[in-house]
Amino acid sequence: MHTALFKHDFPATPAEHRVVVLGASNKPARYANQAQRLLTELGYQVIPVHPKLERIEGLAVTSSLRMIHEPVHTLTLYVGAARSQAMIQDIVKLNPARVIFNPGSESAELEDALAAHQIEYLHGCTLVMLRTSQF
Repeated sequence: MHTALFKHDFPATPAEHRVVVLGASNKPARYANQAQRLLTELGYQVIPVHPKLERIEGLAVTSSLRMIHEPVHTLTLYVGAARSQAMIQDIVKLNPARVIFNPGSESAELEDALAAHQIEYLHGCTLVMLRTSQF
């Protein structure tokens, strides 16, 4: 896992920490779904994003990043580079404190855009980070 030093102070409790799951899934076997469930169980404010689904695991789903107007502490990515490329400007505009590139979501173009806008990012697995108290 790539680690980074974060200049942002993250909320002291999960209840104050807003996490956006980009590439949310309603399929329990998918890692995005497992991460959403674990984040919710641990008390994080979770906003799942999927263009076609309305609810996942009891949570209302947002159809696009453009619909999110609250500050975002963590954006966790579960979409590949081909999909995220079309959303680079929306991700930059969202201005999360950090972006987590889960395995398979790596994108040099998105990383360059994040760095240019001083948005911190790391390569890691949200599930592993949560289970090992590194989130």
